[in-house]
Amino acid sequence: MRRSFLKPLLFLSLAASLGATSACSSDGDGVVLFSIEDDKALGDKVAAQTDSTYRAKGQLLERNSASNQRAYQLLDGVVNRVLNSGQVTYRNEFPWDVKIIKDDNVQNAFASPGGHIYVFTGLIKFLDNESQLAGVLGHEIAHADRRHTSKQLQEQYGISVLLSLVLGENPGQLAQIAAGLRGLQFSRTAEAEADQYSVMYLNGTGYYACDGTAGFFIKAQQQGQANPPEFLSTHPNPDNRIQAIQTKAQELGCANRTVSNANFDELKRLL
Repeated sequence: MRRSFLKPLLFLSLAASLGATSACSSDGDGVVLFSIEDDKALGDKVAAQTDSTYRAKGQLLERNSASNQRAYQLLDGVVNRVLNSGQVTYRNEFPWDVKIIKDDNVQNAFASPGGHIYVFTGLIKFLDNESQLAGVLGHEIAHADRRHTSKQLQEQYGISVLLSLVLGENPGQLAQIAAGLRGLQFSRTAEAEADQYSVMYLNGTGYYACDGTAGFFIKAQQQGQANPPEFLSTHPNPDNRIQAIQTKAQELGCANRTVSNANFDELKRLL
């Protein structure tokens, strides 16, 4: 019953997206999207598949495990400061959760549609301070909040395929999309926008040095080209990217905040 009820609604959403721009949702770079509700439903499906994949590998740190609760408490503190900055457009519409993947060899983070954020232990351990962590998480939150992830998937697969996944069809396609999410290639425009919004989010916290993302990129560059962090291979890094972040931070006057690293250092020890 539920399936037969949802299907016409979802394809009405598709028709609206394709044919009636006055009823469409358009964010960021202006690509027309399916509805916010479809965005959330797709994100839930992709996140469930992603959880299942990493759980099967024994790499997903479960929130309901007593041994992980303190780590999640510390990480949630960072995420919630960013989400509550007053700058996140879909703060109340998306579910917004963050999950840790245990792999010290991977320095990466990624976001699904609808605000499901994943961060690898290798990235957290690579970073030097909490502002850098907040900056990278802010960058991923921006990809979800500006709907870059949905737009990129729409360009690759088409709206009809994505809506079929929401309906529970094409499980093989769902697995493929979930597997590729961590390496999703965004345009330079989308990356630059995520960088800028990360600065604005961190500024809105009134707490973090808002050029934290630039600090991460600077350290990553210093590691040399032999073994660059995965984040750099999946996120194009034009020469002026660090400068753009720092310029925005100087414009907002929020680059020199000093934050205690006690919680961040504890988080790294726990992982």
